[in-house]
Amino acid sequence: MKKTLNRNVRVASLATAVALLLSLSLGTYALPKAASQDIVDTAVAAGSFKTLAAALQAAGLVDTLKGKGPFTVFAPTDEAFAKLPAGTVEDLLKPENKEKLVAILTYHVVPGKVLAAQVTKMNSAKTVNGHSLTISVHDGAVMVDNAKVIKTDILCSNGVIHVIDSVVLPK
Repeated sequence: MKKTLNRNVRVASLATAVALLLSLSLGTYALPKAASQDIVDTAVAAGSFKTLAAALQAAGLVDTLKGKGPFTVFAPTDEAFAKLPAGTVEDLLKPENKEKLVAILTYHVVPGKVLAAQVTKMNSAKTVNGHSLTISVHDGAVMVDNAKVIKTDILCSNGVIHVIDSVVLPK
């Protein structure tokens, strides 16, 4: 009887330990943590989107991209903006070019939350400005118009950011 009791206690202890380990591991890894920052704050915190942040400010789009969403933003890095011809960014940031800047920036935004797995199955995506981005996959690289997607699925409280290596321009 004592052997059976000790065996049952060991089995119960082992079962409890396994259950505890499973609950801890599932609690940590089963569901990703909800993103706490919106698209604008996430981009600013990353540190490599200073030009984009300045352009959003000049275009009056900060509040929109801090809004409820959801939005999918194909976000060009500072290096992407640096590829534009000299003086282009400075010219676009002028108040008299606000309409053109808004058109360019909203061309980088797709309504809804479109994760990378969905993007790779698309041929195009209609943007907030009404034009469509061309999406393709070449040699394993996802291209959005002429820009290569270099980082995907940066989750935000109001959508998702996919980082691109070039600024895309509406046709």
